[in-house]
Amino acid sequence: MNRKLMSEEKSAPISWLFKMAWRDSRKNRSRLLLFTSSIILGIAALVAVYSFRDNLQRDINDQAKLLTGADLTIDSRNAIRKPVAAMLDTLGDQRAKQLDFASMLYFVKSQGSRLVQIKALQGDYPFYGELETTPAKAAKAIKNGRNALVDRTVMLQFKAKPGDSIKVGKLSFAIAGFLDNAPGQTGFSTTIAPVVYIPLQYLPETGLATFGSRIHYSYFYQFNQPEQLPVLLKKLQPLMDREGLDLETVESKKRSTGRSFQDLSRFLALAGFVALLLGCIGVGSAIHVYVNEKIAAISTLRCLGVKAWEAFFIFLIQITFIGLAGAIAGAALGTGIQFLLPVVLKDFLPVEFTMQVSWIAILQGILTGLIISVLFALPSLLAVRLVSPLNAIRLSFEPVQASKEPLKWLVYFAIFLFITGFSYLQMESWIQAFTFSGSIIAAIAVFYGLSVLLLFLVRKTLSSGLSYTWRQGFSNLYRPNNQTLMLIVSIGLSTALIATLYFVQGILISKVSLSTGKTQPNMVLFDIQSNQESSVAALTKQYRLPLMNQVPVITMRLEEINGKNAADLAKADSLKAQPKGDGNQRRESPGRAFKGEMRATYQDKLTPAETITSGKWTGRVNSPSDKIYVSLDQGYAERINVKIGDRITFNVQGMLIPTIVGSLRKVDWGRVQTNFRVVFPLGVLEEAPKFHVIMTRVPDMKVSAEFQSQVVRNFPNISVIDLGLVLQVLDELLGKISFVIRFMASFSMITGWIVLVSAVRSSKNQRLREIVLLRTIGARGGQILRITAIEYLFLGLFSAAAGMIMAITGSWALAVYSFGTAFQPPVVPALLLFGSVTLIVVITGMLSSTGVLRRSPLEVLRKDS
Repeated sequence: MNRKLMSEEKSAPISWLFKMAWRDSRKNRSRLLLFTSSIILGIAALVAVYSFRDNLQRDINDQAKLLTGADLTIDSRNAIRKPVAAMLDTLGDQRAKQLDFASMLYFVKSQGSRLVQIKALQGDYPFYGELETTPAKAAKAIKNGRNALVDRTVMLQFKAKPGDSIKVGKLSFAIAGFLDNAPGQTGFSTTIAPVVYIPLQYLPETGLATFGSRIHYSYFYQFNQPEQLPVLLKKLQPLMDREGLDLETVESKKRSTGRSFQDLSRFLALAGFVALLLGCIGVGSAIHVYVNEKIAAISTLRCLGVKAWEAFFIFLIQITFIGLAGAIAGAALGTGIQFLLPVVLKDFLPVEFTMQVSWIAILQGILTGLIISVLFALPSLLAVRLVSPLNAIRLSFEPVQASKEPLKWLVYFAIFLFITGFSYLQMESWIQAFTFSGSIIAAIAVFYGLSVLLLFLVRKTLSSGLSYTWRQGFSNLYRPNNQTLMLIVSIGLSTALIATLYFVQGILISKVSLSTGKTQPNMVLFDIQSNQESSVAALTKQYRLPLMNQVPVITMRLEEINGKNAADLAKADSLKAQPKGDGNQRRESPGRAFKGEMRATYQDKLTPAETITSGKWTGRVNSPSDKIYVSLDQGYAERINVKIGDRITFNVQGMLIPTIVGSLRKVDWGRVQTNFRVVFPLGVLEEAPKFHVIMTRVPDMKVSAEFQSQVVRNFPNISVIDLGLVLQVLDELLGKISFVIRFMASFSMITGWIVLVSAVRSSKNQRLREIVLLRTIGARGGQILRITAIEYLFLGLFSAAAGMIMAITGSWALAVYSFGTAFQPPVVPALLLFGSVTLIVVITGMLSSTGVLRRSPLEVLRKDS
C-alpha cells in the first residue's frame, strides 16, 4: 500500500479513500455523531411538518364531500330574487336551503343568554356525512316540530340538557340534543361562533328575519351524476356574477381548504428550517475545530504521498456518512413527532386526521439534511487541500491559512442559493424567498456584530483588580477555536425567537384590551330598530349603565364608480390584461367590489379611531343641492381603486345617491368600537331605513347577565356582544396559536443547547491541555472549577443579552410600525427568560466539562505521548 502512495503518477483508488475514512473515524465516531446531532432536530421538524402536510392533504381530498356536505353550494348575502330562486329550484336531484345569522339564544331554565350562529335548515342536508348529535336520533328531530340542536359547548356552559326550552327571537324551541359536529366545523370555530340549528319553517315566527338583519343564504344541491357539474357551472357563471352569488363545489373546497393549511405548513416548515440552519452553523464550527486538530495527521499522509484532493475526500466521506446518519436519525424522529402535530393543531383541523408514514417526506428530509450538512462543513474541509507535507514540522509556528482558499466563497454562495431555493419551495415567490434568506443572513450578521461588541465592551471595562479566576474565566472566551461567537449567535437567536413570540402575543392582547379600561365600552347592542332605540336606551339607563355610543347604521350597495358599473369595470380590466404581480394586484375584482351590501353611517366629526390621511373632512350637508362628500377608509379605497375626487353612486334601498370622495381616513380596526369603511356627512341619510348600535359598559358579570337577559326578553331581535367574552376567546385563540409557534421554536432552542454541548465536547482536548498547564503552575481543582463556571456565566450572559436586545428591538418595531401601538417589555418575564437561558448555559457547560476536570496532568501527558 505504501508503494502505491509513494507513486506520484498514480492516484489512490476510491476503495482506499473509503478505508482510510473508516479507519480515521474509529477514534472519533462518537465525536462526529455529536457534531451531526445538531441537525437531527431540524430534520425531525421538517419531516414532521412534511408528513403532516401530506397526510392532511390526503384527508382533505378524501373527506372533501364531508366538508361541503353537498356537490354544489350557492351562497348569497342577500335574498335571491324570485325568478332566480325559481330557476335554482330546478337544479340537482336533491335540494336543501339554509339561512344563517347571528342572534341571541335565551335559556329559559337558567335565564342565561349567549350570542350564537342560528342556522335555519330545510331539507336533508348534509347529503354526505351527517350532523353528529347526542343522542344520535336528535338530528332527525329538528325536522319534526319546534326542536333545536344546540352546540355542546353552549349547553355545557349553561348546564342545559335535552328537553330544556330555549328562545330564539319570539319563539320557543325544545332542545332535541347536543350538536357535536357539522360539515366544515372545527373545534375552535364553535368557540368563536357556537351553532344552533332550527327548522327553517319556523324562522318567520321568530321575528328575526326583518329589515337590517344580516342573513346569509345558502342553497345545497346533490347530483346523481356530479361529473356533469362543470358543464352546468359554465352555463350558470354569468347569472351568478350578475346576481352576486358565490359557488362552491367539492373541488373548490379541496383547493381552498388545502391552501389555508398549506400556508400553515409552509410557516411550520420555515420554523423547522431555522432550527436546521442553527444546527448547521454548529456543525460547521465543530468541523472547523476537528479539521484543525487533524492537520498533523493530514501532513503525515501528505508526506506519504497522498494528494491534497485525496486527503480532502477522506474527510468529506466521513462528513457525508455522518451527515447521512444524522439525517436518517432526524427523519426517524420526525416520523414520530408528526403524531404530536395533530394533537397540537386539533382545534384548527376541519377533517378527521389519519396518520400514515410519508416516504416522500422522509426522503425530502434526508436529502435536505445531507446536502445542507455537507455544504456547511465544506468551508472548513477545503482547508485540508492547503495542508502541505511541511506542515508536519512547521505547524507550531506556521498555521494553515484557510482564509486564502478562493473556493470558500463559492461554497458560501452555494449555501445562500440552497437557502433561497428551499425558501422559494415554501413561499412560491422569489421576492419572499430572497427576503427570507436575506433576513436570516442579516439576523446572523447582526448577532455576530452584537456579540463582538459585547465582548469588546466587557474586555475594555473589566477591571484589572478582579481576582485571577474572574479574569481567567473571561479570557477563556478568547482562546483559539473557542467557538464563542458561534455559540452566542445560535443560543442568542433561539432566545430571540422565544422572547419575540412572547412579546408579540402580549402586544396583540393589549391592543384589543382597550375595552378593559374604565372609560371604554365592553358591551355592544346591535340590530336595534329605529322604533326601539329610545326604549333600549331607557332600559340601559334603568340598569345605571352609561350610553357611551349610539350609532345609526344604513345598508347600501355600490352602484357605480366614475359612471361605470360592475360590468363596465370588468370589461375594462379584461382589456388591460395586467400581468401578475402588478401594483394593482391588491385591487378587488369588480364583482367583489359591487357584490353584496355594505354598512355605512353618518356623523359630523371623527371618532378617536379615525385620522384623515388625505382630502378634507365634510361633516354636514346644508342644502339638498349641495354636493355630497363622503369619507372612505384608505385601505378600502385602495382595494376598489378610487382616489380623492372620484365619483361613487350608492344604492340605498333603491334610491341612488351620487357622492364624491372628499377624504380618506386611516381607521384603527383593532380598536373595539364601531368602525365603517364609508362615512356620510349629516343631512343626507337621516330618513333612510336603518338600525342602530348602542355601546355601554357593565361593571361586572352579574350585571352583564341580568342586563342581557332583560334585553333578550324585551327585544328578541336585538343581539348583544359581550366584549369581555370576545377578549377571553381571543386570548384563547392567541394562546393556542402561540403554543403551535412555541412548539416549533422549541426545536431551535433545543438545537442551540445541542450546539452548546457539541462545542464544549469539540474543545475537550484543548481544555485538557489548558488544565495541565494550570495545574502545572499550581492551580487547584476548585480554582479551575470556578474559572470554568465563570467562562460559561459570561457566555450565557452574552447569549441571553444578545437575544433579549434583538427581541425587544424587533418587538418594538412591530408594535410601532405594524400594530401602531406603544411597546413596553414585560420586565418580570424578560428577566425570567434572561436568567433561565444563562442558568441553562452554565449548568450545561459545567456538566459537559466535569470529565475534563477529573483528569490528572500525568494521565493527559501519557495519552498525548
